[in-house]
Amino acid sequence: MPDDLRFGPRALLVRWCSVTSYRVSLVVGMLRPGASPEAVLPAAAAAARERTEVESYDLGIVSGEARVTVRYLAEDDDEAAETARAVRAAAGALVEVSGAVFTRRYGPRWHPVPGGIHR
Repeated sequence: MPDDLRFGPRALLVRWCSVTSYRVSLVVGMLRPGASPEAVLPAAAAAARERTEVESYDLGIVSGEARVTVRYLAEDDDEAAETARAVRAAAGALVEVSGAVFTRRYGPRWHPVPGGIHR
Protein backbone atom coordinates (compact mmCIF):
# COMPACT_ATOMS: atom_id res chain seq x y z
CA MET A 1 0.00 0.00 0.00
CA PRO A 2 1.44 3.43 -0.87
CA ASP A 3 2.53 5.55 2.09
CA ASP A 4 0.00 8.27 1.26
CA LEU A 5 -2.80 5.76 1.90
CA ARG A 6 -1.39 4.66 5.27
CA PHE A 7 -0.51 8.06 6.70
CA GLY A 8 -1.84 11.59 6.56
CA PRO A 9 -5.19 13.03 5.49
CA ARG A 10 -5.80 10.44 2.78
CA ALA A 11 -5.38 7.67 5.35
CA LEU A 12 -8.19 9.20 7.39
CA LEU A 13 -10.40 9.30 4.32
CA VAL A 14 -9.64 5.66 3.43
CA ARG A 15 -10.34 4.55 7.02
CA TRP A 16 -13.53 6.63 7.20
CA CYS A 17 -14.85 5.09 3.97
CA SER A 18 -14.14 1.52 5.10
CA VAL A 19 -16.01 1.61 8.40
CA THR A 20 -19.62 2.06 9.40
CA SER A 21 -21.18 4.18 12.12
CA TYR A 22 -23.01 2.33 14.89
CA ARG A 23 -24.68 3.43 18.07
CA VAL A 24 -25.96 1.82 21.21
CA SER A 25 -28.63 3.52 23.33
CA LEU A 26 -29.07 2.23 26.86
CA VAL A 27 -32.14 2.82 29.02
CA VAL A 28 -30.65 3.57 32.42
CA GLY A 29 -32.25 3.76 35.83
CA MET A 30 -31.13 3.73 39.44
CA LEU A 31 -27.50 4.25 40.36
CA ARG A 32 -25.63 1.35 41.92
CA PRO A 33 -24.44 1.92 45.51
CA GLY A 34 -21.42 4.19 45.57
CA ALA A 35 -21.72 5.19 41.91
CA SER A 36 -21.58 8.82 40.89
CA PRO A 37 -24.08 10.06 38.27
CA GLU A 38 -21.31 12.12 36.63
CA ALA A 39 -19.29 8.95 35.99
CA VAL A 40 -21.86 7.02 33.92
CA LEU A 41 -21.56 8.72 30.52
CA PRO A 42 -17.73 9.00 30.56
CA ALA A 43 -17.44 5.32 31.58
CA ALA A 44 -19.71 4.22 28.73
CA ALA A 45 -17.77 6.29 26.19
CA ALA A 46 -14.40 5.07 27.55
CA ALA A 47 -15.47 1.45 27.11
CA ALA A 48 -16.10 2.08 23.41
CA ARG A 49 -12.97 4.23 23.05
CA GLU A 50 -10.84 1.29 24.25
CA ARG A 51 -11.94 -0.61 21.13
CA THR A 52 -12.58 1.96 18.42
CA GLU A 53 -13.07 5.60 17.50
CA VAL A 54 -15.98 7.22 19.33
CA GLU A 55 -17.90 9.72 17.21
CA SER A 56 -20.15 11.08 19.96
CA TYR A 57 -21.86 10.30 23.25
CA ASP A 58 -24.85 11.82 24.98
CA LEU A 59 -27.26 11.56 27.86
CA GLY A 60 -30.88 12.35 27.10
CA ILE A 61 -34.45 11.77 28.12
CA VAL A 62 -36.64 9.84 25.66
CA SER A 63 -40.27 9.12 26.53
CA GLY A 64 -39.54 9.90 30.16
CA GLU A 65 -36.59 7.50 30.38
CA ALA A 66 -32.91 8.40 30.80
CA ARG A 67 -30.80 7.14 27.90
CA VAL A 68 -27.07 6.96 27.42
CA THR A 69 -26.12 6.88 23.74
CA VAL A 70 -22.65 6.15 22.36
CA ARG A 71 -21.94 6.43 18.64
CA TYR A 72 -18.79 4.80 17.26
CA LEU A 73 -17.14 3.26 14.20
CA ALA A 74 -16.70 -0.44 13.46
CA GLU A 75 -15.73 -2.55 10.46
CA ASP A 76 -18.58 -5.04 10.77
CA ASP A 77 -21.64 -5.96 12.83
CA ASP A 78 -19.79 -8.46 15.03
CA GLU A 79 -17.10 -5.95 16.02
CA ALA A 80 -19.79 -3.33 16.65
CA ALA A 81 -21.83 -5.73 18.81
CA GLU A 82 -18.74 -6.51 20.90
CA THR A 83 -18.25 -2.79 21.48
CA ALA A 84 -21.95 -2.36 22.34
CA ARG A 85 -21.70 -5.15 24.91
CA ALA A 86 -18.64 -3.48 26.46
CA VAL A 87 -20.51 -0.16 26.67
CA ARG A 88 -23.47 -1.89 28.31
CA ALA A 89 -21.21 -3.67 30.81
CA ALA A 90 -19.39 -0.45 31.73
CA ALA A 91 -22.63 1.44 32.25
CA GLY A 92 -24.20 -1.54 34.01
CA ALA A 93 -21.45 -1.47 36.62
CA LEU A 94 -22.68 2.01 37.64
CA VAL A 95 -26.43 2.03 36.90
CA GLU A 96 -29.28 -0.37 36.24
CA VAL A 97 -29.62 -0.92 32.49
CA SER A 98 -33.11 -2.06 31.51
CA GLY A 99 -32.76 -2.05 27.74
CA ALA A 100 -30.46 -1.48 24.80
CA VAL A 101 -31.06 -0.46 21.20
CA PHE A 102 -28.20 -1.31 18.82
CA THR A 103 -28.32 0.34 15.38
CA ARG A 104 -26.23 0.85 12.24
CA ARG A 105 -26.30 3.90 10.02
CA TYR A 106 -27.33 3.61 6.37
CA GLY A 107 -27.22 7.03 4.77
CA PRO A 108 -29.18 9.47 6.93
CA ARG A 109 -31.11 6.77 8.86
CA TRP A 110 -30.42 4.37 11.71
CA HIS A 111 -31.57 0.75 11.38
CA PRO A 112 -31.58 -2.08 13.95
CA VAL A 113 -28.73 -4.55 13.53
CA PRO A 114 -30.03 -8.10 12.91
CA GLY A 115 -29.38 -10.19 16.00
CA GLY A 116 -28.98 -7.07 18.13
CA ILE A 117 -26.41 -6.63 20.84
CA HIS A 118 -26.35 -10.40 21.55
CA ARG A 119 -25.16 -11.51 18.09
